Amino acid sequence: MQTNAPSTASAISAPVKIAVVGAGNVGASFAYALLLSGIASEIVIIDANRAKAEGEAMDLAHSAPFAPPVRVRVGDYSDCAGAVVTVVTAGANQKPGETRLQLLEKNAGIFQQIIPAVVEANPTGVLLIATNPVDVLTALSLQLSGLPTSRVMGSGTILDTARFRHFIGSHVGVAPQNVDAYIIGEHGDSEVAVWSQVQIGGVPLDDFCAAAGIVMTQEHKDEIFRRTHRAAYDIIERKGATYYAIGAGLVDVVAAIVRDENRVLPVASVTDGVAGISGIAFGMPTIVNRDGASRVLPLPLSESEQEALFRSADVLRTSLSHVQQA
Repeated sequence: MQTNAPSTASAISAPVKIAVVGAGNVGASFAYALLLSGIASEIVIIDANRAKAEGEAMDLAHSAPFAPPVRVRVGDYSDCAGAVVTVVTAGANQKPGETRLQLLEKNAGIFQQIIPAVVEANPTGVLLIATNPVDVLTALSLQLSGLPTSRVMGSGTILDTARFRHFIGSHVGVAPQNVDAYIIGEHGDSEVAVWSQVQIGGVPLDDFCAAAGIVMTQEHKDEIFRRTHRAAYDIIERKGATYYAIGAGLVDVVAAIVRDENRVLPVASVTDGVAGISGIAFGMPTIVNRDGASRVLPLPLSESEQEALFRSADVLRTSLSHVQQA
């Protein structure tokens, strides 16, 4: 019997180059997780600080004997040529007293140098943006690149969603892999928890809890969302930055692209009328395959969730407008 399903073996048999722009904590963590995954046959590390990129590439290369076969090397923008995916993690860190808009202006300026250079070398690959504020920078990258909408995506709410599933799973005693739940909208303060669609193994959350004798009140839900929303702040207070989880999440997205998996992941892409919103990028469940962000799914929302998503979109639209006018 014939099937149109992609063959994992054939999808990864050809050499797979992945370029990483940015050798900071997130870029290095992603590259390390990618090396261990066996997805890539070649990883190129690019950074304005050449010595830092060289150091990370050397350290990663010395890990290769313990991993599936892979070549790790330092490069420049011309080495993005032929990359299936270029993952951009480069950008400035937010300084004490610096506003999000000031950080956005700074990183937007950096992207005006990075994105055209990447696309000049590689006009056919997929761009995956992870630099914050990721939603606005994803929309800006689409404008700067001139690429089709599907081939420019951001990490969106993959990390927020992972945290949400983790905390729900912990409360109900189920592995997070079996929790179907999404955070959508901005990767930031206006993110939206879609409680109305949460399922545990295909069973609606409230039905699952009732059958299992688990107490899940509105107060419990509020606390789960608070912990999800505060997770990054809580980690930063303790260790200064977050990078392992987003590194692993980026590998998940890259795998879906390289293997043409048609996975549903809450990445960010510029939408055209999805949930009544156009012209900005934000996290929504999206089919991800070799084409990139292939199709955004029409996730059913309650009235309050839709209103919250509109508010989140307004926040992002204001930030994008600020950058475009700067």
